[in-house]
Amino acid sequence: MNIQNFSLSEKLVSSSYVRQGLQARRGHEQLVRVLLQQGKCPEEGWSESTVELFLNELAVMDSNNFLGNCGVGEREGRVASGLVARRHYRLIHGIGRSGDIAAVQPKAAGSSLLNKITNSVVLDVLKFTGVRSVSSCFVVPMATGMSLTLCFLTLRHRRPGARFILWPRIDQKSCFKSMQTAGFEPVVIENVLEGDELRTNLEEVERKIEELGAENFLCVHSTTSCFAPRVPDRLEELAVLCAKHDIPHIVNNAYGMQSSKCMHLIQQGARVGRIDAFVQSLDKNFMVPVGGAIIAGFDENFIKEISKMYPGRASASPSLDVLITLLTLGANGYKKLLAERKELYGHLAQELSALAERHGERLLHTPHNPISLAMSLNHLQTHSTAAVTQLGSMLFTRQVSGARVVPLGVEQTVSGHTFRGFMSHADAYPCPYLNAASAIGITRDDITLCIKRLDKCLKSLSKEASAEKRTNPAIGLF
Repeated sequence: MNIQNFSLSEKLVSSSYVRQGLQARRGHEQLVRVLLQQGKCPEEGWSESTVELFLNELAVMDSNNFLGNCGVGEREGRVASGLVARRHYRLIHGIGRSGDIAAVQPKAAGSSLLNKITNSVVLDVLKFTGVRSVSSCFVVPMATGMSLTLCFLTLRHRRPGARFILWPRIDQKSCFKSMQTAGFEPVVIENVLEGDELRTNLEEVERKIEELGAENFLCVHSTTSCFAPRVPDRLEELAVLCAKHDIPHIVNNAYGMQSSKCMHLIQQGARVGRIDAFVQSLDKNFMVPVGGAIIAGFDENFIKEISKMYPGRASASPSLDVLITLLTLGANGYKKLLAERKELYGHLAQELSALAERHGERLLHTPHNPISLAMSLNHLQTHSTAAVTQLGSMLFTRQVSGARVVPLGVEQTVSGHTFRGFMSHADAYPCPYLNAASAIGITRDDITLCIKRLDKCLKSLSKEASAEKRTNPAIGLF
């Protein structure tokens, strides 16, 4: 409805009512105008009606929605199912062109505008969550692992003679595979145990650089967010080493956006040394479906190189999902979720610590990990390793998802490399343990139910072990 149509409406409905409707319409349009002018996440969230009005306005700018369109090409945004069309708000053309995921499509001005606005809004969020000097980013329709691979493939053109990627160990398969998929050999740096925490072995990092030669390394591949007792890498020190030896530095910040500590590490690393790009997941940080990531950095030209490395057009779904979410939440809504997560981290730590004490265990001391916690399972281990793994099964069948039980001595071969003590980020961590995380969106009720069910499981396993000892006194003697 434009001004002329509103004027015509006054012939059918009272002009005072029409003017009231026009004012309401202008309220929606003002929000859109500010978004287009500033390119920032709105302070307050939009109503669903405003979001849908905006998306429908974008959709009618794409050629597949033109009233008189006559498409004779092989890809004309045709969709067989109306349900599928509505699911995507009729934004069917995706983003980018065959040579660049960030390029504008002549046939899809609306989808192209969606892509540009999403990247701009996400950049604003990266800044207000802690990485204030970030200069460029883009949303890519791949999860974290493949997005890391895209970064490594881009660096290949800058360092064609490189063979290795230096990687402080984190026991997550996609991190390891991201390097091998790009055609590089990971040089695994074992972590060092400091108290209960597993931390970056800086001496070994420098020794490997000297041994293999800085020119032979594609990059250092470091990590922020991770499962305790591993903690975020020493990013500042690694960034200084990368600057010293002129080695690129890619950071896996998978779910680190929700942590001010992880974001501060990236900001500080870029300030004192070298960080070329950092990658974060959309689903873990914004509560949207799996399938997207943000690639960001401090050199706009390098981030453009990465976007141009992506072959072909791409799905707009991850961009659409995160834009809808951020427009609905607004900056204040997202900041509120971050504050709640941080508060509930302390609550989860208290509850886990109290539970551990009741069962003769302890909460591992991992103050440098701002998201994940770990509770020892030594008493279960004295019964048997099977009891430790059984706890994980019991929790899952009781609908406790995300809790992660790590037994001792697990070996796992990933793409030809054998990891001892797999899942614990170390060859021989001193004790088995259970992980729980305070991630964005967690509620106090989630924690209460988890602790209640975990308590019941531990009591049940303890009773089983006691009964077994009574029937077979020899158990526990060796």
